Amino acid sequence: MSKGEETKTRILQQAAELFNQQGYAGSSISDIMRVTGLQKGGIYNHFQSKDELALQAFDFAVACVSKHFRAALRGKLHAVERLKAIIGVFSSFVDNPAIRGGCPLLNTAVESDDAHPALRDRTQKAMSSWLHLIRRIITAGIEKGEIRPDVNADEVATIITATLEGAIMMSKLYGDVIYMQRAVNHLNQYIESHF
Repeated sequence: MSKGEETKTRILQQAAELFNQQGYAGSSISDIMRVTGLQKGGIYNHFQSKDELALQAFDFAVACVSKHFRAALRGKLHAVERLKAIIGVFSSFVDNPAIRGGCPLLNTAVESDDAHPALRDRTQKAMSSWLHLIRRIITAGIEKGEIRPDVNADEVATIITATLEGAIMMSKLYGDVIYMQRAVNHLNQYIESHF
């Protein structure tokens, strides 16, 4: 990796954490300069605008999260085991987030809802990819006979995602992991009793 590529990666990591903690709108160029230790020109040498940096920083954050899921799924073949691995990784993000500040999908979805259409679209694509992964695991489990054929993959993907994202929000809001623990216990019981 060249020095320029290393600098760009460092900017992306630091900006991703800043945006994930303070929000895109709440982070000024001065804030970005402070966390990166670079002047405006050093930042704009790698990114044409704050918007471009925000989009690429979001992609960087999502890639960090995805890396955790890929590692957890490695070697897990049974659909239920794969779903529980996903739930387990998600629950670890309360105390040990992939990017400081919590779940970048949740944080960005809330902030970009009306204020930043390009970032909203990017977040929606990332969430769709996440839902697709869960649906794919369930569908493969049905095909292999590991999951009952009447299980609705779309419905379960929605329930798992909404429950985990809500649990992250509540755990962060109250500073108490009990909300995530309750959600994980519920989802694991749900999977065991409905599949």
